[in-house]
Amino acid sequence: MYQFNDIGAGQGGGAAALSLDRALGRRPIAPARERLRDFRARIEEVDLVVDLGVRIGSREWMRGFATCAALCYAAWSFAPGIEPLQGAVPAPMPDAQWEEARALSIAPLALGADTGRRMAPNEAVEALTDTPERPRIDLVATLGRGDSFARVLERAGVAEAEALTVAEIVSGAIAVDEVKPGTAVDISLGRRPNKAVPRPLEALTFRARFDLELAVERVNGALALKRIPIAVDDTPLRIQGRVGSSLYRAARAAGAPGKAIEAYLRAIATQISIGRIGADDEFDIIIEHRRAATGETETGKLLYAGLDRSRGDDVELMQWEYGGRAQWFEASGVGKSSGMLQRPVPGRVTSAFGKRRHPILGYTRMHKGMDFRAGHGTPILAAADGRVVRAGRAGGYGKQVRIKHEGGLVTSYSHMSRIAADSGNRVKKGEVIGYVGSTGLSTGPHLHYELYRNGVPINPASVKFTTRAELSGRDLANFKAQLLELKGVPVGGEAATRSAKADEKASDTIA
Repeated sequence: MYQFNDIGAGQGGGAAALSLDRALGRRPIAPARERLRDFRARIEEVDLVVDLGVRIGSREWMRGFATCAALCYAAWSFAPGIEPLQGAVPAPMPDAQWEEARALSIAPLALGADTGRRMAPNEAVEALTDTPERPRIDLVATLGRGDSFARVLERAGVAEAEALTVAEIVSGAIAVDEVKPGTAVDISLGRRPNKAVPRPLEALTFRARFDLELAVERVNGALALKRIPIAVDDTPLRIQGRVGSSLYRAARAAGAPGKAIEAYLRAIATQISIGRIGADDEFDIIIEHRRAATGETETGKLLYAGLDRSRGDDVELMQWEYGGRAQWFEASGVGKSSGMLQRPVPGRVTSAFGKRRHPILGYTRMHKGMDFRAGHGTPILAAADGRVVRAGRAGGYGKQVRIKHEGGLVTSYSHMSRIAADSGNRVKKGEVIGYVGSTGLSTGPHLHYELYRNGVPINPASVKFTTRAELSGRDLANFKAQLLELKGVPVGGEAATRSAKADEKASDTIA
């Protein structure tokens, strides 16, 4: 036999196949390749995925719609059911069984029942004639603002007479006003002979001060006071760091309290503008710091404010009491308190702003400024930063200097003996611009000081001055000695290590 593909077209294979088909009464069979080609052509003519958005109503669209409907129906018909599955439902309980099931617990056994189904005690349980009370009660009372020690004890259950006795004992060791509000008082009450009287006080303990704890104990039937001193390390805390983008955030990140940073900024502002602090400047803060042997710590006021500037003069300030009040002094011993304007001379005011009788002209007229008494040649200081707009003689004012400041302010300094500023120059706050004299219409050496706002004279006394003070003699020596001691305080971790060693030594001493 011959393979179909082995019969070549030129060997009469096609004619032989045709005669064989005719002899058998069959239709001629086309070659396999032609039949496969025809099948593929017919398949390609049929579009299995019809776009139902176009040619709506055509035969192709109807065939596609029918196909889509058939597929949807097939999906719906083969989808599983969503009816709920029925489970076994227990039969409802009778009311008696429900009450019994609800009562089943360990509570009946705790009440003396012999089973969990009986709620009442059995005959083996006998009722007590009296309920026994606790032999000792420990509680904590808090001292409120404006509260008395006796009232705190009475609220805790101590008898009035005994509370007054304890308050008198405590007041002999420390004033109750020194105890901070919110202090916790640990109280122990003993057993009372009968329920008709309050419980007696057995002991109480509270933190009277940061370095002292007081205890009242009953010894041989009488209350006695016991002092418990607490060792405290008073080494100040020193914090340093780079200012960076924000001095406040940098100091907080270094561990400085918020109030100390605020005090530091106010102190630095007395010397330079806060806006002139650079990112490369380094701050130096020293504050009061106490660490108790029991582990508590507390911080106090700011002691030293330093600023190591990358550009400009460094700032070193220490708080010192002078003239009955504390103020900030530079390392040289010169200090000044905050204020808007610098006081031009240190003398007292001899004539205020307002109407007065002129000492030379002899009639009453408006006195537009203030007169300061000062000796001849006393330096006159600029009240604030500004530009000199006049420096020379001005009629009855004598030798005068006028300075224009920001905000529409102008200050005038008259009757000078000598002028130390030139017109057009810029001067800084506190800079010497002249010296006290008696030129013009003047009866003696003094400074006539005027203040204008937008061309209108105002009372200089309505504006707060910045006062200056300078230490000398023993005060200056003590100031520099304490400043040197503060600058010797170690920074951060060294201070903490030193405090920890002191605490260990104190604990060993107490033990």
